[in-house]
Amino acid sequence: MLKTLLIGFGCCACVLALGIVIGHFGISKPESPALSWADDVVKDVDENFITTFLSEVDNKEIEQNLRELTKVPHMATTEGDEQTVQFMLKRWKDSESGLDEAWREEYSVYLSFPDPKNPNKVTVVNASNAVLHTVREKEINYTSDQNDPNVVPPYAAYSPPGNIKGKLVYANYGRPNDYMLLNETMDLRGTVAITRYGGAGRAAKAINAAPYGVVGVLVYTDPYDINDGLMSDQNETYPHSWYLPPSGVERGSFNTLYGDLLTPYLAAKGIVQKWYSPSEITPIILKHVTFSSKITRIEFPALDGKMAPNDWQGSFPCPYNFGGPGFKAASTFKDSKVKVDIGNYDVVKNSSNVMGIIRGSVEPDRYVIYGNHRDSWVHGAIDPSSGTSVMLEISRVLGRMVKQGKWRPRRSIIFGSWGAEEFGLIGSAEYTEQYFTKLSERTVAYINVDIAVNAPGFESTSVYDNWIKYTNKTSPTHGVIPRFLEVTTLRLSITSGSLLWTCPTRTIGARIYPAYHTAYDTFDYASKYIDPGFTSHQAVARTAGNVLLRLADSLLLPLSCGDYAETLEDYLKEAVMQYEEQLKAKDLSMEPIKLAVSSFRRAASHLEEVIKNSDLKNEPLKVRMINDQLMLLDRAFLDPLAFPDKYAFRHVIWTSSSAGKPTFPGLADAFAKAASSGQQSDWDKVHYHLSILTQAIEGAAHTLTSTF
Repeated sequence: MLKTLLIGFGCCACVLALGIVIGHFGISKPESPALSWADDVVKDVDENFITTFLSEVDNKEIEQNLRELTKVPHMATTEGDEQTVQFMLKRWKDSESGLDEAWREEYSVYLSFPDPKNPNKVTVVNASNAVLHTVREKEINYTSDQNDPNVVPPYAAYSPPGNIKGKLVYANYGRPNDYMLLNETMDLRGTVAITRYGGAGRAAKAINAAPYGVVGVLVYTDPYDINDGLMSDQNETYPHSWYLPPSGVERGSFNTLYGDLLTPYLAAKGIVQKWYSPSEITPIILKHVTFSSKITRIEFPALDGKMAPNDWQGSFPCPYNFGGPGFKAASTFKDSKVKVDIGNYDVVKNSSNVMGIIRGSVEPDRYVIYGNHRDSWVHGAIDPSSGTSVMLEISRVLGRMVKQGKWRPRRSIIFGSWGAEEFGLIGSAEYTEQYFTKLSERTVAYINVDIAVNAPGFESTSVYDNWIKYTNKTSPTHGVIPRFLEVTTLRLSITSGSLLWTCPTRTIGARIYPAYHTAYDTFDYASKYIDPGFTSHQAVARTAGNVLLRLADSLLLPLSCGDYAETLEDYLKEAVMQYEEQLKAKDLSMEPIKLAVSSFRRAASHLEEVIKNSDLKNEPLKVRMINDQLMLLDRAFLDPLAFPDKYAFRHVIWTSSSAGKPTFPGLADAFAKAASSGQQSDWDKVHYHLSILTQAIEGAAHTLTSTF
C-alpha cells in the first residue's frame, strides 16, 4: 500500500492513458524457433519483467542518492555542480549497473550571479538620503546546511545591475489587473512596487509594471500563500515543521525566455556563441530584489493609502494598504523612499548536461527520453534532487539488467541530466537545439521528473486509487479515469509527461512546497518532513519506470489518438460556449473548426479499427507504420507562424495561454484581446487563429490515414 498520491502527468500529444493505465495490446510470438530475429521483432512488453523491475526499485538506494546529491550546494557551473556531474558519470559508467554509454554535453551559456563584492541591498532613505533601514538578506542557520559558504545569497537572476529610488506601493501579485487597480488610486510613475510570489511569473511582475512607470519591483513570499498562514519559527515553521521560516527567501530566474539568451534557436557551441552580444539583450526591464517575510513585516504596517481589497490581504497582523505612495506620516519612515541597489553581474560559463543511453535491440533509432534537471539554487533536495535520485535508481535497476544480459529494450532509452535549467531551461533547450532534426524525427516520448515528491502523504492505498480519487476526468469512452494534466510544449512537440507526488492536504492552495528555492530545501528537510522512509520516492520511481518500460518495449506504442480526439472535443466545446455567440456577431463562423474536429475523430476511430483488425504479429512493417503515425501525430499541430510574439512556441493546441480558459490557447488569447480592445485588427487575429486551428486539425487527421 502506498501513501497519498496525486500525480500530475501531462501529455502534450497522444495521451498515454490506454497504454499505461488501462492496458496495452498483447501480441503473440511466432512459433518458428529458427527465426530468432523474428522473435525480437514481434516481441511485446514483458509483464514479468515489469514486475521484477518494480520489486527491485529500492527506497534505501533513493535515500542514499539524495544524501549524496545534497551534500553541498550545486548551483549551475559552480564547484558543487561539477561534483554532481562527476557523480552522475560515475554511476552511469559503473561496470555492474551502468548504462551502455555515458558522456557530458557542454555548452557555453550566459548566466547571472550576485557580486559578493557589491551585494544587492534595499534601504529606506529620507529626503536627505540618510539611511533609516537597511535590508541585506541572509537566512538564519538552523542546521549546518545554511552555514555552508557556498550558499548563494538570495537574488533575482538576470535583474540588471544599477540603482533606483522611489516611493513604495503594494501591488499584490503583480498581475495586469493588480497594477490596473493600483493605478486607479495613485500615479505610479517613479514608484517601487512590492509584490508577493504567486499569481504571475517572476519576470511578469516587472513586465506588467513597466507601462505604469514603476521603476523597481520587490518580491516576497507571504505566509498566506505558502505556509497556511503560519509564521513563527519558535514552534510553527522549520525546523519544527515543513513550513518556511520567516527568514527564508525564494531565489529564482527573472529571465523571460528559454535556453541561452545569446544564441536563440541555436546551440551555444563554438562560433554560434557570437550570435548575440550581452548588450543586445534586455531580459528584464526593471530592477528586482527578492525578500523574506521577516523583512517585509517591517514595511507593511507603515504603508500609507487606502486599505487594499480583501483578496490582496495576506497573513501579517496588519492591514495591507496600497501605499500613499509611500509610508504613513506617523511612521518612522515618513517622507522616505526605498532605494534598490543591484550588483548582479553577467558572465558566459560552461555548463554541462550528463547524458546516458541503453541502446535498443530492435529499433535503436527510436528514442524514449527520460530526464530531469540537475542544478539547484542551493542544496535542492526536493527541486531537483528528488527527481535525480529517482532517475538514478531507475537507471541502476535497468543498467544492472543489461549488464547481466537479462534484458535490453526494444527502443533506445536516453537519460538526460540537464544543467543550468534554473536559469531558464538552458541545458535541455541547448540539447534540443543541437540535435533538433534527429530528436524531432526519432523521439517517441519524453518523461520528466524534476520534483519527484513535494509533499507528505497520509492515506494508505494504491497509486491508481489515489490518482483517480484526486485527479480524474470523465471520458465518454472509458468513464472515470485518471486525469493527465496538460503540459505546455515548445519547439519539438514530442509526446511528453511529468510525474509528481503531492497531496491535497493544504488548507490554502499553495503553488509549491514551502522551502522551494531556499536554503532550507535540504536532505534534513526532505527526510524529516517530505518523505520519511522515501516510500513516496519509491512509488514515483516505480510508476515512472513502468511508463518508461511500456514506451520502450511495447510492440505497438501505448499512445491513443482516440484520447487526443477527446481533448480536441473538450476544447471545442469550451470554445463554442465561450466564444461562438460573439463571433457570430462579428461574422466569424466556428463551423469549419467543428468539421475539422469531427474529421479528426473519424480518422482516429479508423486507425483504432485498423489496429484492432490487423494481424500485427505477422505484419512488422505495418506495426512500424502505425507507430510512426502515433509518434509523429503531435508534430502535425506545429505552425511556426502561429505565435510570432511567443519565443519557441509553435504548437497550436499545447502552447501556453494567459486567458485562463481550458481551450485552444491561441484562440483564447486572441479573443480576450479583441474583446478588450474592440479593434478590428484584433478581431482579424481571432479569424486568423480560427483558420490556423482548422487547418492544423484537418492536417493532423490526414496523418492518421495511410493514403491520400
